[in-house]
Amino acid sequence: MKYKHPIVLSIAGFDPTGGAGVLSDAKTFEQHGCLGMGVLTGNTIQTEIEFISVDWFEKQTIITQLNPILANYDISAVKIGIVENLDVLSDILSLVKIAFPSASIVWDPVLAASSGFVLHDSWNDESLKRILAMIDLITPNVLEVKRITGIEDEIEAAFQLAKSTHVLLKGGHSSMRLGVDLLFGEGVPREIPARLDPKLCFQKHGSGCILSAVIASNLALGKPLFEACQEAKYYIEKRLSSNEHLLAYHVE
Repeated sequence: MKYKHPIVLSIAGFDPTGGAGVLSDAKTFEQHGCLGMGVLTGNTIQTEIEFISVDWFEKQTIITQLNPILANYDISAVKIGIVENLDVLSDILSLVKIAFPSASIVWDPVLAASSGFVLHDSWNDESLKRILAMIDLITPNVLEVKRITGIEDEIEAAFQLAKSTHVLLKGGHSSMRLGVDLLFGEGVPREIPARLDPKLCFQKHGSGCILSAVIASNLALGKPLFEACQEAKYYIEKRLSSNEHLLAYHVE
């Protein structure tokens, strides 16, 4: 089916607050002129303050959701959020690449909820390099890039991942340059500094989901990767400053 606006698919969890996961991604896609669709990887029990548990969907259940979407819609970009393990992620990516080899794929590697609930101890696995080779961008924060690689220095860790794909290292937890994001994968890392005064920004539940969803939307619209990341940075700043609560407003 052909639609006026590009289709972006979220493959992520269900968050009943709408602050993260598929619901948040759909809001973000629509705000950027894209048609949002979603496939659920699990059901989370949470509020914006407390993450209680996650009920992971079996791999076949995810694939059963995914197949008709891939068969009937022209997918321009895919954003991937929480998945149970790398085996599930690998099979998802393989199906997407077979159906739409040119679709942009952004992976937000959520290892822990913002409330502190640990989803995964690490992503240290032999299949990680193969998975990274199938995606266009991974968007870890400083804590995540260290856990994924086992390397304590975040810059060295990002360079390690960038051997296989582009890496947007988010600076929200950086001890070196707070708030400055770095895009790795094309020679010297390119900086994306904050534009808003940090004092005007407030912590938000699901901010990483929003950022990666914006990037996927921008890639679906045909924007270059650096521009897509740069505009995502500015969009998330607006959301962080949209109110003093943990749930972001996507409208002014």
